[in-house]
Amino acid sequence: MDQNKVPVRGDIHVIIVGDPGLGKSQLLQAAAAVSPRGIYVCGNATTKAGLTVAVVKDPMTNDYAFEAGAMVLADSGLCCIDEFDKMSSEHQALLEAMEQQCVSIAKAGLVASLSSRTSVLAAANPVGGHYNRAKTVNENLKMSAALLSRFDLIFILLDKPDELLDKRVSEHIMSLHTGSGQHSQASKKRRGDPPSDSRASASQNAEGVDLGARSGSLISKLKLDRRRDNDFVPLPGQLLRKYIAYARSFVFPRMSKPAADIIQKFYLKLRDHNVSADGTPITARQLESLVRLAEARARLDLRVEITTQDAMDAVEIMKESLYDKYVDEHGVVDFGRSGGMSQQKEAKRFLNALNKQSELEQKDIFSVSSGR
Repeated sequence: MDQNKVPVRGDIHVIIVGDPGLGKSQLLQAAAAVSPRGIYVCGNATTKAGLTVAVVKDPMTNDYAFEAGAMVLADSGLCCIDEFDKMSSEHQALLEAMEQQCVSIAKAGLVASLSSRTSVLAAANPVGGHYNRAKTVNENLKMSAALLSRFDLIFILLDKPDELLDKRVSEHIMSLHTGSGQHSQASKKRRGDPPSDSRASASQNAEGVDLGARSGSLISKLKLDRRRDNDFVPLPGQLLRKYIAYARSFVFPRMSKPAADIIQKFYLKLRDHNVSADGTPITARQLESLVRLAEARARLDLRVEITTQDAMDAVEIMKESLYDKYVDEHGVVDFGRSGGMSQQKEAKRFLNALNKQSELEQKDIFSVSSGR
């Protein structure tokens, strides 16, 4: 590595926020199982030292030594943190570990910096049990903006009644208990049908940033066709683990000029609408996230160069995350919601400020210019 260059994080951090009972914990456990080096921890039983580094005393020699926590043990792997909302007092310990990918410690005369080059996959339940679209992600999680900005992707899972999906899930659960096969007929039958949620109707916000799925998109390619893929069998976990280990060790794709132009164009468009929305949701971290997603997409196919299709897939994944993060209760994408405060809370804060100013100046009428 060139000593004159500053290393940039290459791992992707993802957080899943949603209503209870949607299988977030099972998803994290499955991800840790197929990862070449996967660590699964539960936030309600984890301390700051358990996440980063602890200093312990050897009873035989009376010397102090470091004991690695979950982030250090998952170096060059995946760290899955469940119940992320239950460990608010330990959130500050993750700031350095997630962005700089190292854990600095100075205790008992020992000063060291240990590597934590790991991807973080976290799952959290919103405050109050159910996610409220009228509030921002920060308000639903009671999480600082500094920590939330370190996640490249934020996905919201809502428990909405869906007849087709509920039938598939119930048949799958019943088949597991009755032993009638690993794949239910309902899961095979309608996988090619379009989703029934409201993303298609709200695919474009008022400013014109397209957040919907295009034809030939990554979503459509990932769906199984009910005519051609009737006998589809998932890749075995052991083989998938070897494939991931090989791709991480031997495949290092480089960015092509057309792919870089696609990513840059999308980033500049987001920045432009960010300014018009009078908020600060889009920063250079989103640009770096797009680059990491494009690299991961090319590495998945063992390509040494990032193609335009890889860049378009990365942009589509980012659009899905932005839709989940900035959509309000009416299905409208609002980039001004990222300041950690919903419109209702901002209005209440503005009224409180007006009341204080009215008491100081002893008047009840204000002009628009003075209100600014």
